[in-house]
Amino acid sequence: MTAPSIPQPDRTDQPDLHPSFFQRRLVEPILELLRVGCSPRKLAWSLAAGLVVGINPLLGSTTLLCLAVALILRLNLVASQIANHLVYPLQIALFLVFIKIGDVFFHTGRLPLEGHALFHAVRHHPWATTRLLWTWEWHALIVWAVFSAIAVPTLVAILTPMLKRLLHRLHKDQLTA
Repeated sequence: MTAPSIPQPDRTDQPDLHPSFFQRRLVEPILELLRVGCSPRKLAWSLAAGLVVGINPLLGSTTLLCLAVALILRLNLVASQIANHLVYPLQIALFLVFIKIGDVFFHTGRLPLEGHALFHAVRHHPWATTRLLWTWEWHALIVWAVFSAIAVPTLVAILTPMLKRLLHRLHKDQLTA
């Protein structure tokens, strides 16, 4: 004997009651910033600055550095911090990339710590590790700064039209509602 099947409701016209992490943490806050009057261009600069500051090779500095950049450049603090926190995994992944590129350009030599020992030292002895690795960090920061000078305007050029289209769609939806 089989159990009778329960008819499933048609969900094609119902809003998603459980938005994804990406939807809740990135899309909805950006939409809200546009709704309250943040211009697409300023929002693009804020997001670009947050994304680029968020991957700098000075581990543990991104939140304060992002806050300082946003305040100095009068960017949107919320948007810059959203972007900053979004790319945190990239900061970890790109840390050694910036270090190695810095070594190629400045001939610094091998790091005295590698792999798990490096991340263990950063986590448990951040100040001592920073003093030990300062030469490598400095060179990686120079590489990151050059990368940033190219990446930020490029990201702004990509994000601005996207945000303008999104704002236009928001206005269009408000008129039809």
